[in-house]
Amino acid sequence: MSGCILITGAGGMIGRALMAELAGAEVVATDLTAPKRLPEGVRFETMDVTGDDPDQVIGAVRPEVVVHLASIVTPAPGQGEAFAYRVDVEGTRRVLDACLAHGVRRLVVTSSGAAYGYHPDNPVPLREHHPLRGNEEFAYARHKRLVEEMLAEARKAHPGLEQVVLRVGTVLGAGTENQITALFHRKLLLAVRGSDSPFVFIWTCDLARILKRAATDGSAGVFNVAADGAMGVSQIARVVGKPVLRLPAWLLKAVLAVARPLGLTRYGPEQVRFLQYRPVLANDALKRDFGYVPEKTSREVFDLWRREAGL
Repeated sequence: MSGCILITGAGGMIGRALMAELAGAEVVATDLTAPKRLPEGVRFETMDVTGDDPDQVIGAVRPEVVVHLASIVTPAPGQGEAFAYRVDVEGTRRVLDACLAHGVRRLVVTSSGAAYGYHPDNPVPLREHHPLRGNEEFAYARHKRLVEEMLAEARKAHPGLEQVVLRVGTVLGAGTENQITALFHRKLLLAVRGSDSPFVFIWTCDLARILKRAATDGSAGVFNVAADGAMGVSQIARVVGKPVLRLPAWLLKAVLAVARPLGLTRYGPEQVRFLQYRPVLANDALKRDFGYVPEKTSREVFDLWRREAGL
């Protein structure tokens, strides 16, 4: 199937947005189950990235490009970290191996700004040449670092497979609801004293267009994906008209250490870093080298989400 684009994790929010952007292209969507609605002309194949499916499906389809979106940001109840590792790290390895085995020309992977890790000495802003350190205590950040190390090794060993690696900021769009937006729905916003917890957002539609470009005529390489600007908790609080509760890091850790075992919160003391040292991504390379300027700023993305969420 010359010119075919195969998408893993196509049933998710980003996958659905990407399929809409790729209207008219030859697309094979894969996931555990078929989306309720597939765009006209898109074919579906079942794929579990944790098993033998990547080799079998990619071997049968012979796509020119694979866009790998399948990932676990927050495991559902009962899944746990081991399951997330199988999907994020082992699943990426299986997709990568299948691409190498079956002559795929280009592999596009959604990584995350979390790969840089949540550290007090992170440069502001972070650029693509800065080290990826993840966090051992934060599974998602650790997994993304491991995935990027895997991909970097493959770039050296197999330069014939083009790679586009996208380190994505916080994705927001109409109807987005996740562990980050849950913070904004609270009656008061939580912050760590001494840190304004800056968030860099990217609009769902911007990300879908970036992925389309990556799968078609965009430059290969590693790129941060974020809109212009950042929003700290203070600014977010003013926009949504809510107070901010600022606690010392030591006190917040102590509260979470007690609350999580009691089932009062899903967050533990290790999550304090998530608020305290948020990575701020520079998007210079995205605009200059990749050739895409996000349509909406971080503030505009947040305002779009806020209106749809009724805040």
